[in-house]
Amino acid sequence: MNPWKTHSIIGQAPMDGVTDAAFRYITDLHGKPDVLFTEFVSVEGVGNGAVRLLNALITHETRTPIIGQIYGTDPHHFYTAAIIVAELGFSGIDINMGCPDASISKRGAGAGLIRTPKRAQEIIRAVQKASQDWNDGITIDAIKVRNSIYKWVKEHKPAQRIRTLLPVSVKTRIGLDEISTSEWIPHLLEAQPTAITIHGRTLKQMYSGQANWEEIGKAAEMAQNTKTLILGNGDVHSRNDALSKINEYGVDGVLMGRASFGNPWIFNGEEVSNKIRLETALEHCKAFERLTPDGHFLSLRKHLAWYCKHFRNSANVRDRLMRVTSSNDVEDILDSVISVLE
Repeated sequence: MNPWKTHSIIGQAPMDGVTDAAFRYITDLHGKPDVLFTEFVSVEGVGNGAVRLLNALITHETRTPIIGQIYGTDPHHFYTAAIIVAELGFSGIDINMGCPDASISKRGAGAGLIRTPKRAQEIIRAVQKASQDWNDGITIDAIKVRNSIYKWVKEHKPAQRIRTLLPVSVKTRIGLDEISTSEWIPHLLEAQPTAITIHGRTLKQMYSGQANWEEIGKAAEMAQNTKTLILGNGDVHSRNDALSKINEYGVDGVLMGRASFGNPWIFNGEEVSNKIRLETALEHCKAFERLTPDGHFLSLRKHLAWYCKHFRNSANVRDRLMRVTSSNDVEDILDSVISVLE
């Protein structure tokens, strides 16, 4: 499945600790965005045999393209991780050059790569080479990986996989301490990724202040005579808002992040009842247990809080949900609430 149609893409933004397999499954089922992303995975971690990191790359049945996102600093490890992403059946490979977390950016990964544009280009080209090599027939058997990684990939890869040249994309920001769109984006365009998603804040801003869509629009202008698509990200509150920004700023699409928390319907513009929201919350929990049986169920508590709003006594229900440890616990709490909402 080609994840990058030519215009008006409305997709789910990648978010660490959020866009796991269950979240993507629910978003796909109820929202039907144009593209989905995994959480990001450390290429150095995978290279060093941290097999637990690969849980972020667990897949699910879908008709929506899913892109595997990776991050790090070492082009060699990026090559290896890209082959793994291809083996696992994803529709594309995204390189995170936008994470503002200090533990990541200070070591030169994520948004820290804005400081080293030549290294950023080397990484893009290493991933592009991996995509080409995979298309030409290479498999995980031909690259050096730890035995635990090899075994996990063999257990989770699809039985059949049509080989194709997987598109390589980048997600980044408009600068470090200051805006540097005009200096930074041309370096990325020179490496010719299929798409660049630009979060309209600097690394210093993290997620504070307002996303600068004028700078995103400037990047779109820079890419007009290239084959690279430009997508915007930041402070998009609805499907109509996304379409408006596509038209106003000349981008090829928009990725929505925080506005989709507890609201997968945002991608198709559907308004649903509180009853449906709570039924979907329980469905989300059961999907988590099915897709990631070794996962930490406590990570779902924040999702439950996002679903559980805007109805009478919702604060009390959220408080009770912050103690759950299984979908059975969630069902016991929500059944009585749903029956009142009917």
